[in-house]
Amino acid sequence: MDHYFTNNENLKSEIRCINFSFDAYNFMFKSDNGVFSKNKIDYASLFLVKTFLEAKKDVDTILDVGCGYGFIGILLSKVLNKHVDMVDINKRALHLCKMNILENEVDAQCYESNIYENVANNYDLIITNPPIRAGKDILKKFIFGGLEKLNKDGELWFVLSKDKGAKSIVKELEKVCTCTIVDKSKGFWVISLKN
Repeated sequence: MDHYFTNNENLKSEIRCINFSFDAYNFMFKSDNGVFSKNKIDYASLFLVKTFLEAKKDVDTILDVGCGYGFIGILLSKVLNKHVDMVDINKRALHLCKMNILENEVDAQCYESNIYENVANNYDLIITNPPIRAGKDILKKFIFGGLEKLNKDGELWFVLSKDKGAKSIVKELEKVCTCTIVDKSKGFWVISLKN
């Protein structure tokens, strides 16, 4: 089975639109086959963004890793009025993300990168809903690899299912950085990391 983190050129395109409201903001996201959460906004991604915004962290530079069609990065860019960089390995997701940046009139850019491979800068905030179905090795690259891309006092925020490795990942992270379980909902944990 092809997952949303692979490029399947043969997959039929069926673009659809997802309308979404958050506080006073209205968004429209174009989605398609072959991308994560193609029919609706993913609960864990929304929980991650809401939890971060409720924490009222002051950040200037933001990176959304594994951005898909751009939900997390575009929402943060609009609400925080900040520039956001977004990366993904899935070419179809990036094509959608570029359209969604324009559609939602936000200050953001997206580009192709296998996790942090093409990421040159460091950031105040790295945020991700990592692709758990890609396996634990890739999951760890999303999380542990991000620690090297943080500015001084920067934070990495991610969401993970309690039943899909959150407990064991937290134990490993506590050995190398400051790891905080910020909130829990419906089996998902939002976790923040600092060096």
